[in-house]
Amino acid sequence: MEDKLIIGGHAFHSRFILGSGKFSLEMTNAVIENAGVEMATLALRRANVGGEENILDFMPEGITLLPNTSGARNADEAARIARLARELGCGDFVKLEVIRDTKYLLPDNFETIRATEILVKEGFIVMAYMYPDLNVARDLAAAGAAAIMPLGSPIGSNKGLLTKDFIKILVDEIDLPIIVDAGIGRPSQACEAMELGVEAVMANTAIATARDVPLMAKAFKLAIESGRAAYLAGLGRVLEHKAEASSPLTGFLEA
Repeated sequence: MEDKLIIGGHAFHSRFILGSGKFSLEMTNAVIENAGVEMATLALRRANVGGEENILDFMPEGITLLPNTSGARNADEAARIARLARELGCGDFVKLEVIRDTKYLLPDNFETIRATEILVKEGFIVMAYMYPDLNVARDLAAAGAAAIMPLGSPIGSNKGLLTKDFIKILVDEIDLPIIVDAGIGRPSQACEAMELGVEAVMANTAIATARDVPLMAKAFKLAIESGRAAYLAGLGRVLEHKAEASSPLTGFLEA
């Protein structure tokens, strides 16, 4: 059975979404090829149409662009950035980020809900970055978000799934794609996230800061595929306070 990721009525085979913000433009194509991604973010400031360097020139054909609203401090600023991205030809997808906090870079959940309401009415496919909170996720779903993107840990930290228990609650309770975004630092952590039942993982810093960037992109691809397969297969049970032999211990010796 074909296992597709569906976001806003669009189907994707890859469950790895690439954040492109920290790559050199020249590296973008190689990373995308090794990662096998079909969707990649871009910051509006890097879509410098008419300038000497434009990230759009380095995106392979067929990649779905996911412009983000990085830099927006409130819903109105986020909506303005999304509209500009659409005018530049980036399409209707938008990764919604609203961040007022400059130290920890934590998303403003309230303003994110308000921005979602605005953008959905204008026909955007909104993928909302948020701090994992069940009530907020419900409000985002009610506002028309196409996907919920809870952070695993603070942006760029590479600390992994510090919010694992809260992400699992969203997986269990929200009938939308849950995509872990921010903080994933290792392929093993991406695999662990997929084993929870999230629909996809987004990564940027973990790859951009690796010694061999293209190879790390491929490692993430394989880890995400492995985690998804494990989730679909159904993870084996966990025994508490006892052990169980993997092979029979009786019968042969007695005979």
